[in-house]
Amino acid sequence: MVCADQNGGTVPLPAVVPAPAALTADAAAAPFALRPGLEVSGSSDAPRALIELVTARTGIALTQGDEGAIDFRIEAGGAPESYRLTADADSVAVTAPDPAGLFYAAHTLAQLVTAQGDGWIVPAVRIEDAPRFAYRGVMLDVARHFFDVDTVRAYIDRAASLKFNILHLHLSDDQGWRLHLDSRPQLCARASATAVGGDEGGFFTKADYAAIVAHAASRHMTVVPEIDMPGHTHAVGLAHPELVEQPALTDEMRASGQQLPANGEPYVGIAVGFSSLRIGDEATYDFVADVFGELAAMTPGPYLHLGGDESLSTSPEDYAAFIERATCLIADLGKTPIAWHEAGSARGIHDATLGQYWGFVTPVDGADDRARAFVSNGSQVILSPADAVYLDMKHDDGSPLGLAWANGPTSVQRAYAWEPADIIEGIAEEDILGVEAPLWTETIRTLDDIDTMAFPRAAAAAEIAWSPAVGAIPQRTWESFRERVGALGPLWSSLGIRYFPSPEIPWATA
Repeated sequence: MVCADQNGGTVPLPAVVPAPAALTADAAAAPFALRPGLEVSGSSDAPRALIELVTARTGIALTQGDEGAIDFRIEAGGAPESYRLTADADSVAVTAPDPAGLFYAAHTLAQLVTAQGDGWIVPAVRIEDAPRFAYRGVMLDVARHFFDVDTVRAYIDRAASLKFNILHLHLSDDQGWRLHLDSRPQLCARASATAVGGDEGGFFTKADYAAIVAHAASRHMTVVPEIDMPGHTHAVGLAHPELVEQPALTDEMRASGQQLPANGEPYVGIAVGFSSLRIGDEATYDFVADVFGELAAMTPGPYLHLGGDESLSTSPEDYAAFIERATCLIADLGKTPIAWHEAGSARGIHDATLGQYWGFVTPVDGADDRARAFVSNGSQVILSPADAVYLDMKHDDGSPLGLAWANGPTSVQRAYAWEPADIIEGIAEEDILGVEAPLWTETIRTLDDIDTMAFPRAAAAAEIAWSPAVGAIPQRTWESFRERVGALGPLWSSLGIRYFPSPEIPWATA
């Protein structure tokens, strides 16, 4: 893949992912050479980020100073998170309207670093870049399998390098409750010890959660905590049996011959839909108020996610009644509720509620109708089509990790080949807040597993969320993407990312 230089010639396209909104390479200009001791200046966190990335990639130790040849500066004007980057033989200059833009530019610059002979250079380029969508997320499920603070921090670092700005933490499910709350201490005391397959569980203390939030903020990411309700609540019953209904056998469980989980006993399987809170009991809403009230106080970001998916054992009437009360409660706390798209069936849902669509790229079973309801209500949607951006789907039929229920294995090309504005008829660009790539963890146990499932497909989701739409710039093609992401292999390896070496990608070796 090539791009035009200023004289109409062509030069190799620098390997930047996500693709910038505008990138020009100058074939006639000498590159900027990196050398030990070179100064990087600027008042934001971007200089330190670049220094760490360059050291990991090249072994060259840059230094931070006041008047560096590489300079990051805040300048008024431009969209939030945008930046401008100009590199020539003498200097690299980066400007942005906010620290986030400078931080993203540092990661772009790290991707531009290229080996040349015995040294390392940055090619002569001019970049003007800004995100397409405001919400660019990854989700990590810590309920099916638990991951400690260091692992979550590592995933934050990986996601931020691709300009994601949201970490959605799925903190509760049938298999476990993962966050200590002072108002309900029995949740962790009785419902956090196990995980899928009988593996060891765990939970975050309030200090742990604060550390995750702080680390995310240092990478310009916002944490969106999810406590799933009214289904996916079997673990709640281990601590508060008075709040849950008796488990109900679903059609899926019946067809596969699975046994009905026993109320009050830990569940370590992966079936869904059998659990429910007691919708008509006021004690349930005291519980909801305690949980989200304390969670709101712990969470500086604007969003609280209440789940709402796969409530198969809750009647439609009870489900709607619960969603209406829960979303209003969250809104009264000064937070924006988010719910999975099923919640669009509740007519009295709070009008600020964002819908998260997890149906397929081609909607089935009325999922598009329920997603459209959020827009009709004056809100927006987040798109997470399962057969494109669910990072826990198998890479191919031979993958030892992952599941395949979302239309079979998901290749990198399929993860890339969808357009947000084309998914749901009646939902236009302005109705979409953003894109999120969830990683459910029924089969995921370690950071290496996370890396294997997320990379390189998370990069496809990142490009869809950040870069202009297909057709807006030449780089937004599968052929360009596969070459650019392949060139990032050595950088990812130097950062300890154990990506899946998909045969779809021409991976660079140096």
